[in-house]
Amino acid sequence: MVETELKAVVGDLAACRARVERAGGVLEQEGHLQDCRYEDEGGRMRKLDHVLRIRIFRGGGRDESSLEWKGPTHTANGLKAREEIGTRVSDPAALTEIMEKLGYELTRTIDREIAQFRLHGATVRFERYPRMDDLVEVEGSAESIERAIAALELPRDSFTTDSLFAFMDRYQQRTGKRPIICAADLGDGESEW
Repeated sequence: MVETELKAVVGDLAACRARVERAGGVLEQEGHLQDCRYEDEGGRMRKLDHVLRIRIFRGGGRDESSLEWKGPTHTANGLKAREEIGTRVSDPAALTEIMEKLGYELTRTIDREIAQFRLHGATVRFERYPRMDDLVEVEGSAESIERAIAALELPRDSFTTDSLFAFMDRYQQRTGKRPIICAADLGDGESEW
């Protein structure tokens, strides 16, 4: 399956979320989302622009996990596009052990609190990181993405195909603070969530 999406910084997450709810958005998930990214010794995944991750969601009395592969990023009709394959996993700890036995090592953990909605055929996910701008990701067909963006009432040109790491760079340039996307990287006394 090819996933298409756009992301933007959200200045007032509560107000933006309220607009989605007023527009008929249906809450699908709310809680903690963690991505554990893996790489082989030679760095093959990064070189090929692939992502191999275990994704874990906890919230609303649910714990869900999946193993996911994402192919190289490209732009299609102004949208970020990547092939994506995933499958549910019942035991992420066992899968982590399998990954390590196969020679993959955990290279990055991404933590965020999310609220994910279904709106006008698109998925709208608000993301709050330990220390960085709040983001909104809109995923779906080109038409559903545009309808959802209109409901968000954010400037259309604020949506981009940029990676999370580009948003991190802009945050650091603007604020002078190091962005933190992994909760374990917060120091003592740092609780910007």
